[in-house]
This record gives sequence, structure tokens and C-alpha cells, in this order.
Amino acid sequence: MALVHELEKSGNWLFKRRSWLPLILIAAGIVVLYHTNRQAILFNPVKELIFLGVSLFGEALRVYTVGFAPRNTSGRNTSAGQIADELNTTGIYSVIRHPLYTGNYFMWLGPVLFVRNPVFILFFLLVYWLYYERIMFAEEQFLRRKFGEEYDKWSENVKAVIPCFRKFRKPLMAFSFRSVLRREYHSFVNIFIIFLILDIFRNYFISSRVQVTPMWLFISIAAGLIWLVLRIIAKKTSWLECDDR
Repeated sequence: MALVHELEKSGNWLFKRRSWLPLILIAAGIVVLYHTNRQAILFNPVKELIFLGVSLFGEALRVYTVGFAPRNTSGRNTSAGQIADELNTTGIYSVIRHPLYTGNYFMWLGPVLFVRNPVFILFFLLVYWLYYERIMFAEEQFLRRKFGEEYDKWSENVKAVIPCFRKFRKPLMAFSFRSVLRREYHSFVNIFIIFLILDIFRNYFISSRVQVTPMWLFISIAAGLIWLVLRIIAKKTSWLECDDR
């Protein structure tokens, strides 16, 4: 099999399993957390709020991307394969080709920083790049076949993950807050769940007791309540539905 086909095949395989494969990273983080110097992982509210801020910055990138995206683009791909009714070239897509994956990077970087292990951070950078490089390659192969020259011209002028803000073009569609709420409430609460899990294990490794740091408990409860409200609205009403999203 030619390398280009092998990369695309592995990218599609990873793409279809992207919802659960990153959980391996959490397990690895817990193992590293156990072996990390106990003094280094003591609760530090300033540092840990910064780590949370890094993850929320990644979520903000996703929110901005999703809010301007039309139906069947920007993350609407399913486990069965790629979907794209049109090519996004305005808004954040005029600055960077893969804003959602860039957002995912920062969302995962926050918990990785929580572990406070330089080797684990380097490991994450390498694994994340190899993981998403193949997914991006498979996605771009799909888009190139579907949109042809239109895609080639756009990709020649817009970098994959390094933004160029001077090339920004105003989005064609208005921002849809309802679309964001419907599509991102799972990602939002997952951030807090991951930090909560790491906090529980950190405290156990330090004190040999299962306990939650009050700061993470209160933050997680608030996030969980937001998720519950949005979940009920999404399941019981059509308020979050948008005809063009």
C-alpha cells in the first residue's frame, strides 16, 4: 500500500474512534501523576485555574468555530465517515484550516499541565501531533476529492494549524448561540470531569484518601448543572434546533 493511502486509512480509522481513544491519555496521566513528585502536585489554586483556563481557551476556539458553521460542516462528521456539504473558507477558516483540532489541543493541554511532568508534556505533544496529523490528512484527502481546485486554492493560502490573522475574512453566516449550546455542551462538561478525576487521584496519591478539593468540587457541580439543564432542553424541546445549522 502506498504511503499516501496508508496515512489516509490510518487517519480514517483514528477519526472514527476519536471520541474514546483520548481516554488512553487520561489513564496515562493518572499513572504519571502517581510517579510525579508529591510536592509538585500539591494543590495550587492559581496554577490549576490557569490550567483550566488553557482548556477553556480551547473550548472557546471550538465555540467560535461551531457558532459560525453551516449545517454538515465543521465537526458534523460521523463515526461512519466524513461529511461536508460545502467548504468553509471564511471566518476562522480564513485564518486556519483546522480550528477544531487546534481547540482540542488546548482542551487536552490543560489536564496534561495539571500532571506537572515535563516529560509527559513532551509525550503529549508528540502523540497529539502524530494522532491528529493522520486525521487531518484523511480529512483533507476527502475535501480535496470533493471540492477539487476550490480546496487546493484555499489550502495553499491558509496554514493547517498556524493562524495568519491578516487573512481574516468575515464569516458569511451570523453566529448561532443555539447551535453552540446544542453541539458543545458535552465537550464543555468533559473538561471539568477530567480535571475532577485527576484531582481525586492526586489527593489519593498524596493522602491515601478519596477526597475532592473544594474548588474542583464546586466548579464541577456548577458545570454539571449547566450540562443537565442543556441536556434536558436538547432532549425535551426543539429550542436548540436551527434549520441552517
